Amino acid sequence: MVAKFNVCVVGPGTLAGETLLEILEARAFPVGELYVLDQAGQAGESVSYRGADYVVQDIGDFDFSLCQLAFFCVDRALAEEYVPQAAEAGAVVIDDSDAFRHDPDVPLVVPEVNAFELDAYESRRIIANPNSCAIIMALALKPINDAAGLSRIDVVTIQSVSGAGRAAVDELAQQSIGLFNHKPMESNVFPKQIAFNLLPQIGGLDENGVSGEEVKIMHEVRRLLQKSDIGINVTAIRAPVFYGHSMALHIETDRKLSLEDARNALENAPGVVLYEEDDAGGYPTPMVEAAANDPVFVGRVREGTAHANGLNFWAVADNMRKGGALNMVQIAEILVEKYLA
Repeated sequence: MVAKFNVCVVGPGTLAGETLLEILEARAFPVGELYVLDQAGQAGESVSYRGADYVVQDIGDFDFSLCQLAFFCVDRALAEEYVPQAAEAGAVVIDDSDAFRHDPDVPLVVPEVNAFELDAYESRRIIANPNSCAIIMALALKPINDAAGLSRIDVVTIQSVSGAGRAAVDELAQQSIGLFNHKPMESNVFPKQIAFNLLPQIGGLDENGVSGEEVKIMHEVRRLLQKSDIGINVTAIRAPVFYGHSMALHIETDRKLSLEDARNALENAPGVVLYEEDDAGGYPTPMVEAAANDPVFVGRVREGTAHANGLNFWAVADNMRKGGALNMVQIAEILVEKYLA
């Protein structure tokens, strides 16, 4: 008989929380009792799971000793307050915020890349889910790193508005409708109009002009790939796309890697789909291929022109699935199979 685990989901009404519940159900995760929690303002609302309605409870009143696994799909402030409480009560926490990603005692995990880090989960009983772009990059880069090493990464990330939450999705939709109806633009989530536009800054800037999002990606990719000294240059852009992050990557390898070997490495990598066709449109896109699908799609693989060991390629993935909730569920699947059974 398969063991079941009591699970709580914090933030079930967020985009990440909704997706997480869908994936738990679709993958038949062994949920015993399910608890859905949020701040007092959301308490009393209901969410659906496996055909039943669950009432959202006030997180401030919840006894975390009732669950073995806790998924946190909320912002940094709420995670900082309640994640340690949940872990101290005995739950194993998988946190999607950036609150604990820099803590050396908290594993930062992409299962296909560094599942071995879960061996240390008992230190804090907290596992950090990485930044969505860091997850996508680590999956696409690991097979190349394993084959020939990596000495430098230059990347432009083109990020969908869903990464900024439900209000951002609504703002893009409303602005798009408004433009077609000749109505004035209102920008509340983003500093400028996002519809039919690009915003070349995500997060605040440090003294060197590097954005908070760019810092996160650099730090987390180094940690995931275990390459603390690799040169990484990131430009993060917000684009008028609802779901699906994209990135244009130029990398330099330690050893020369032929195109054939690079393609073979990507084609055989878990969680990655090499998508290259000879006809027009033979490349992956965030909306058509990535959205609502699980893999990281890689295409347009070609030699770089600025370095003898250079490679260029394009990668896309659904930031709500592999870039978020799916990665959390995959972490939980390893935990229940290897550590909590």
